Amino acid sequence: MPIEDSRAFLEVATAAAREAGALQKERLWGENALSYKGETDLVTEVDRRCEELIVNRIALAFPEHSFLAEEKEYQGGSAPFKWIIDPLDGTTNFAHGFPWFCVSIALEREGEIVLGAIYHCMMDELFTAVKGGGAFLNGVAIGVSKRAPLRQSLVATGFPYDLARDNENNFGNFVELHLAARGVRRAGAAALDLAYVAAGRLDGYWECKLKPWDVAAGSLLVAEAGGMVTNHGGLPYSVYDHRILASNGLIHEEMVRLLNRE
Repeated sequence: MPIEDSRAFLEVATAAAREAGALQKERLWGENALSYKGETDLVTEVDRRCEELIVNRIALAFPEHSFLAEEKEYQGGSAPFKWIIDPLDGTTNFAHGFPWFCVSIALEREGEIVLGAIYHCMMDELFTAVKGGGAFLNGVAIGVSKRAPLRQSLVATGFPYDLARDNENNFGNFVELHLAARGVRRAGAAALDLAYVAAGRLDGYWECKLKPWDVAAGSLLVAEAGGMVTNHGGLPYSVYDHRILASNGLIHEEMVRLLNRE
């Protein structure tokens, strides 16, 4: 992707992320209408407003682009670019007033993620990456940790909304990794978990039953920060897979073995 294009795309994406983040911060401890997608999967008024804000801003700048976002379906555009958007990753946290959530925006070109932006408004932290250009936090280059082995590492995970009804609930893997690592964190926002791996604050992350908008920006961040991103079997990863494993690379093989233990 030409440098000029990437700069223009990133400028619009980060402006949209910051604007949506400002709305989230403003509304966090206010009254927010709740509804459900299924039995337990929450959606708030702020989710919808943030998605509308982000899509409108990007569409104004790039009207030929298409969108894949969490809260609404959109008709495809004519250009080979698709924006993959989670307007509020960590909705359950937001709905309960727990300040751990973010905006996640990625750009896909012909099946390849080429740009990512994740904004954690409560800490004013903007994580960005352009394919081939490295990963950054508030404009400063970041990289994955150098910790190994797994016993000395801090890793993160999450659980699917239908964990009470589906055997693929991640409980078994959680126990295996908790016993093997220094610690496991479950904070409730996949995009931020991936951003923290990219920044070296976490050493690894795995989860299952995710959607493209959960992981598109974060997976690029980890790769551009020098980390490794695969599926649970250690094979090449696509954001359309539903199982992700991301790490600093040094503990990846250990995590693969544990995630595939019979």
